[in-house]
Amino acid sequence: MISTELELFADYYQIHLLDDGSVTDLGDAWTEEAVLDNLAVDTDAMAVGTTVNVNVAVTVEVLEAAPEDDSAEFDHVVEGSLHVLSGRLVVMGCTDYEPEAARFGVVAGSVRVRAARSNLIEAKRLGIDSDDDPSTMERLRVQVWPAPHSEPVVIKRWERLEA
Repeated sequence: MISTELELFADYYQIHLLDDGSVTDLGDAWTEEAVLDNLAVDTDAMAVGTTVNVNVAVTVEVLEAAPEDDSAEFDHVVEGSLHVLSGRLVVMGCTDYEPEAARFGVVAGSVRVRAARSNLIEAKRLGIDSDDDPSTMERLRVQVWPAPHSEPVVIKRWERLEA
């Protein structure tokens, strides 16, 4: 397993994952269902919705096989499939400069991505101030492994409680 820690600006409340060289525009992927699920998926790109529009702590794990289900440890967990024909997965904030974004070697072809988010209550409570302290930041763990294409799924849904 390869694991890397990043801090990314979740501009427009999203983090993007895409095949290196993808020109996919995710605008049309944000359907009503995608907004509810916090996951917009196209063939070679996806966006994971966030609770905040500031920096989030992102952990990227490249795995050889599907991980165990540890969704009980997270607030919101979703999965989707991507075609990563280049063998390089780009992980970036929505408005980051793509040539400078982090890249991860993956098996070329179809991969499955599990996005597990945590610390959402505290991040939502503090809003734009949530990234002032690592203990209050929204956290996103992205796990990627080779797998046949399958439809997106919500494993665990965070019910946003409005004050």
